[in-house]
Amino acid sequence: MPLTDTEIRSVQFGDKPFKVFDERGLFLLVTPSGGKWWRFKYRCNGKEKQLSLGVYPDVGLKAARKRRDEARERVAAGIDPSEHRKAVKSAQADRLANSFEIVAREWFEKYSPSWAANHGPRVIRRLEHDIFPCIGARPIAELKAPELLAAVRRLENRGVLETAHRALATCGQVLRYAIATGRAERDLSRDLRGALTPVKGEHFAAITDPKRVGELLRALDGYQGTLTVRCALRLAPLVFVRPGELRAAEWAHIDFDAAEWRYTVSKTGTEHIVPLSKQAVAILREIQSLTGKGQYVFPSGRSPRRPMSDNAILAAMRRMGIAKDEMSGHGFRATARTILDEVLGFRPDLIEHQLAHAVRDPNGRAYNRTTHLPERRKMMQAWSDYLDKLAREGKVLHAHFRKAAG
Repeated sequence: MPLTDTEIRSVQFGDKPFKVFDERGLFLLVTPSGGKWWRFKYRCNGKEKQLSLGVYPDVGLKAARKRRDEARERVAAGIDPSEHRKAVKSAQADRLANSFEIVAREWFEKYSPSWAANHGPRVIRRLEHDIFPCIGARPIAELKAPELLAAVRRLENRGVLETAHRALATCGQVLRYAIATGRAERDLSRDLRGALTPVKGEHFAAITDPKRVGELLRALDGYQGTLTVRCALRLAPLVFVRPGELRAAEWAHIDFDAAEWRYTVSKTGTEHIVPLSKQAVAILREIQSLTGKGQYVFPSGRSPRRPMSDNAILAAMRRMGIAKDEMSGHGFRATARTILDEVLGFRPDLIEHQLAHAVRDPNGRAYNRTTHLPERRKMMQAWSDYLDKLAREGKVLHAHFRKAAG
């Protein structure tokens, strides 16, 4: 006869475990300690097996019968309920092990050592503060575009629009890493293009008139501050890299024999090659006598274990009277891009390569770091020679930039 709740409550435990049967393979195992365990007895592949269905009264009679019926359906379909349960638990463990946060931290540990010193802390802080609380626990393979959008919109709603766009870009990098490591199938961040409010571009101040560039170069050459800052100021227009990449340059990445500087681009994580002109090598040789035994080409004045501060070059230019609406640290890139194209006539793809921008071939494939390296080497030398010519066309300026230029 089927069991009733009254019968189950009245069952008294004894000195040995014993069974109280319900029906269709369901029974209650009563232990000497007073425990009442639901079990389902079934046969699969000719073998008798048992499946635990919970503990009474946490799992009542009605719930135990429902679980038994579900198990019976699996047996009828040729599925072993015990093996099915193991597979479900394993899948759940995999989901937890491949959460967005777990994958993101693995991605960060792999790539952050090659980033600029101040870039990594900003990235992980942004993830921990704004992204992980929203989607960190979600299995990365099950993440949906609206969930990702909701996470980055928290930043947008706080009014930090550029940070929201950067956070979305970081999530895209994590998702692409998950794809590469077999834990996701697609980059959801691509589905969110246009979903955030566009950032109104603010152009970096730059001098692009050749005559004014000559005046700027003469002013930089006449800087009276420390040798470290003076060499950084003189090298910046020759290599036109991003300011953070210049100040974080390391001696280990400078190859004087090949006349090359190789480093990892902070924005893309890819290796970039800067061919060094004779003039650039001369400046590096000059500063090598002072900082060559340390890690950084341009170390901080406070600690040789840290690179020059963000503000060092800008502060030097401001002291010389070069106003922020005239020239910025990024401005050297715009100066080079404009004059190399419009004055010296170099191919735009060579210039974009040297700016470490993404350049693709006719089939849409990204060129690698060594593409057109001989041509870029010639371009960089021609650029340095041209800047020398501009600097020689007027008198050397050691005075205030605006006053001397006027």
